[in-house]
Amino acid sequence: MSLRSVIAAALVALSWPILAAPGAEQRPEWGIAIGARYADIPFQTDVDQVMDITPLMYFNSEHFYIHGLEAGFHLWGNERHQTALFSRFRFFDIPADYQNEYQEDSFDTGWRYRYLPGQDDYFDVELLSDGNGRSYGHFRYGFYHQEGKLELWPELSLDWRSSSFNDKYYGLGLYESGGDIGGSVGMEARYHIASNLYLMGNAKISAFGGPLGDLPTLDSRYNIETFFGFGFFPEPSKRGGRVSYDSLEGHYVRVAHGYATESNMGDIFGGSWVKDPFENQLTSVFWGFPLTQELFGLPLDIYLTPGAIVHHSSEVQDQTFEGVLALKAYYTFTWPIRWRFGAGEGLSYVKDITHIEQIEMDRKGYRPSKLMNYVDISLDVNMGDLLGWSKLDNLWLGYSLHHRSSIFETSSQFGRIKGGSNYNTIALQWHF
Repeated sequence: MSLRSVIAAALVALSWPILAAPGAEQRPEWGIAIGARYADIPFQTDVDQVMDITPLMYFNSEHFYIHGLEAGFHLWGNERHQTALFSRFRFFDIPADYQNEYQEDSFDTGWRYRYLPGQDDYFDVELLSDGNGRSYGHFRYGFYHQEGKLELWPELSLDWRSSSFNDKYYGLGLYESGGDIGGSVGMEARYHIASNLYLMGNAKISAFGGPLGDLPTLDSRYNIETFFGFGFFPEPSKRGGRVSYDSLEGHYVRVAHGYATESNMGDIFGGSWVKDPFENQLTSVFWGFPLTQELFGLPLDIYLTPGAIVHHSSEVQDQTFEGVLALKAYYTFTWPIRWRFGAGEGLSYVKDITHIEQIEMDRKGYRPSKLMNYVDISLDVNMGDLLGWSKLDNLWLGYSLHHRSSIFETSSQFGRIKGGSNYNTIALQWHF
C-alpha cells in the first residue's frame, strides 16, 4: 500500500461519519448541493455546538471557479504552478440565538499560490484578510484519492493568524493574545450514489497555537467542524474538469422588470398576493451559461446565471443594487405550443436593504442581512410559436418570481432570519 493510501485510510478512520460525496474526477465542472454544517463553539458558553443549513454551488471554467463557499479567478498557471485570487466565506461560530444580532460571518479576500508536484498532489500557500485588513494564512498539503465510487481530498495545514485577527475574533476585543501558528487536518469526500446524485461531506480538526488557546474567552485549544449533505453533479463518465466557452452558442440574456409584494411565496402562487402600496420596483439583467442538457436522464437545461439588479428609488427608499449568482434548470414542454418552466437557486447580495425587506424584518424583530438565499421560479412561452414567426423561436416571454430568503432561521450565513422579499416580474429571454 502506498503512503498516500495509508494517509487516506487514516483520515477516513478519523472522519468516517461524513464519507458521503460526488465524483470520479478531481473537480466537477458544475454542481449544486445542500447539507448541514456542525461546528464546535470555541467560546466559554453554555452551548457547545452550532448547526447551519448550507447551500453550495460548484463551477469550474478556464478563468473563474466556485467551490462551495469559495469563489475566485484563475490568475495564471501551468502544469506545476498556479495562482488565484479568491473570496472564501468564514463562519464566526457562536450560539445561534446571538447570530442575528452580531452577524460576524463574512467573505474574506485571499491570494493563493499552488504547486503541483504530481498529478494529484498539491501544496498551497494562502494569505487572506477580512474587510478591515486583519490577516491570516495557510500552508497546506493535500491530494486526491479515489476508491471506486468514493473520492477523497485529505489535507494537512499549518494555520497562521495575525494578532489583530485573534484579538478581534477570539479575544472578542476584550483580550490581546498576539499572533499564533496552529494546525489542522481535514477531509473532503464524495460518494456517487446513482446518475447525478452524490452524498458528500467533510470534517476538519483544528488546534490553536501559542497563547491563543489560553484566552479566557475560549474553552478549548481544539475545534471540530463537519458537514453532511447531498448534491447533484455530472455523472462520472461525463465529467470534463472545466467548462469551456469557445463559442457563445447556447447562452442567453434575460431582462426583467417587476414590482415588490408583501405576500409570501405560498400566497403568490395561490393567487392571493397583495400589491406593495409604495410600488417599489426592480429591473434585472441575467446572463445564462449552459452547463448540461440533462439531469437524471431528463431533458433539463442547466445554466449558471449571474445577474445584476437595480432596485429603483421610491418615496420610501433610495436606489440600490443587487448581485446574484445562481444555477437554474429549465424544462421545456409542448401544450400545444412550447412552454418552459424554470427553477433557480443561489446567492443574492444587496448593497442596501430594500424597503420591502426592512419592513418585514422590523415586523419580526430581526436585524436584516445583505447576503440571502436566492430563488427564481419562472414560466415562459415561446414567442415564435405564439406568433407563428420562426425568427422569434429563440425569444421567450414569461413570468418570474425574484425571491430572497434565509432558509427559516437555519443559517448564520443569512443572519438566522425567517423571511425575505418577493418581486413579481415580467421577463424577456433571448437565446443565441
